[in-house]
Amino acid sequence: MTPTVASFPAARLRRTRATPAIRDLVRENTLSVGDLIWPVFVRDGTGIEEPIASMPGVMRRSVDKIAAAAIEAQALGIPSICIFPYTDASLKTEDCAEAWSPDNLTNQAVRAIKSAAPNIAVMTDVALDPYNINGHDGFVVDGEIVNDATVEALVKMTLAQAEAGADIIGPSDMMDGRIGAMRQALEKAGHSNVMILSYSAKYASGYYGPFRDAVGASGALSGDKKTYQMDPANGDEAMRLVQRDLIEGADMVMVKPGIAYLDICHRVKTNFGVPTFAYQVSGEYAMIQAAALNGWIDGEKVMLENLMAFKRAGCDGILTYFAPEVARILNT
Repeated sequence: MTPTVASFPAARLRRTRATPAIRDLVRENTLSVGDLIWPVFVRDGTGIEEPIASMPGVMRRSVDKIAAAAIEAQALGIPSICIFPYTDASLKTEDCAEAWSPDNLTNQAVRAIKSAAPNIAVMTDVALDPYNINGHDGFVVDGEIVNDATVEALVKMTLAQAEAGADIIGPSDMMDGRIGAMRQALEKAGHSNVMILSYSAKYASGYYGPFRDAVGASGALSGDKKTYQMDPANGDEAMRLVQRDLIEGADMVMVKPGIAYLDICHRVKTNFGVPTFAYQVSGEYAMIQAAALNGWIDGEKVMLENLMAFKRAGCDGILTYFAPEVARILNT
């Protein structure tokens, strides 16, 4: 589009910014509660809400408290919750078998949420890192994160989550070929309506530190994840990954992290026109919260400004730890 603008004073562009009413009329993008997915952390126990030091305001919750949080989210109009487990160290193994146990924390939480708040769409995470003694998203063999054996494990994990009642599967592992394998397995098992929101463009980012604290993966991780997560310097590669995942059967795609990758969000939406999501990750959340708590920024204003940036870039929705706070603001 080439803007056509008369010369001054016929054109006074400030006219459309003059009052709140006029600004509302010409606003190009809107943020709604329906745009939000709330990531939550589940841990073992009962009646537990445990603060996460590196993510002020975020907690690990026991399954019963996750169910209570889902009831709150449903009342606020938040359409989806995404579950991440904080797995006890004793359950982390080389073979990651806890990942597809029908009674692991994720699957318990799925069932509890579906019972307590049936209108919430439950999203799950598919990757081995919460269950892996090595802290990696895939199996480690002789120092290499192996692809095909990992995909077989991820398929078992996917089917266990679908059986528990998950509505949306979120593969965050970045292995090759996993979307096609998951889609085929879901169809064969009769879960044809289970959606896949693929972490198609997940970067090897420095923004993930607080999340790894939250799921207890920081101490376990050996080495880095650069052989499977994306190089932050690359954009064209992200387009190839998104295209591949869509061809293999992804219903929706995600860019992660968010605010530093708005160009990727925009390119994905422009090139493919599919439901596009961004994850406002733990480091982004923590930076806003830390600055706000120190009085350096207006936390609410910056929070909303960041989320609007995702919408302006073309995102259909955002995974954000701010979801309940944003929902309360938007509902007033």
